[in-house]
Amino acid sequence: MITLYGFPFSNYHNMVKHALLFKGLAFEEAIVYPGSPELAAVNPLGKVPAMRTAQGTQLSESSVLLEYLEDAHPQPALLPRNPEDRARVRRLTKLAELYFELSARRLLPVVFGGADIPAVVRDDVKEAMQRGVRAMRELAVFAPYVAGSQLTLADIVLRYALAIPKLVGPSQLNLDVVAAVPGLAEWDARMADSDISRRIDADQEANTADFMAYLKTRAG
Repeated sequence: MITLYGFPFSNYHNMVKHALLFKGLAFEEAIVYPGSPELAAVNPLGKVPAMRTAQGTQLSESSVLLEYLEDAHPQPALLPRNPEDRARVRRLTKLAELYFELSARRLLPVVFGGADIPAVVRDDVKEAMQRGVRAMRELAVFAPYVAGSQLTLADIVLRYALAIPKLVGPSQLNLDVVAAVPGLAEWDARMADSDISRRIDADQEANTADFMAYLKTRAG
């Protein structure tokens, strides 16, 4: 059986978990945090998520895990058959990660630690997120999903990549990326309105106190 290592508060963990649930795969969820021996035994870098496949192969990096699941379990599909369409979906996933998630992540120390972020960093983050907004306006179709009529990896990655921009954008940058992209708010509500999303959101909420306790141990 597949084992997914990570914790439900992690948006990257939840990307992979969503794909596992969408594909109807049996898996175990091992709740581990960075720095734990259990995680290091699977991923020497100590990052989540990580995975042990049913064959015993140890993998890490969310994009690798998502691609592995699509290769090993192609139905139901999360990538189109046509190579050009597959490339378009992969481009949207990369844009969501680079310009929304990773950019906004630089401001997390404000949220979790009250850190003072230099103005130049805030400006860099806002500029990157605005580039992401412009790209999404041009490339996303929302018909009704990001890349067209079928749910793909782009939808799953974008849903969880938006978690941090939603948290820091309005409060720290006066930037609401969801409102800035026509159709994104309606898409976001559609994505939230599924049994899989509701389960993941509930698991994330239930994990919040434990994750915050873990952060305190790291700070101490």
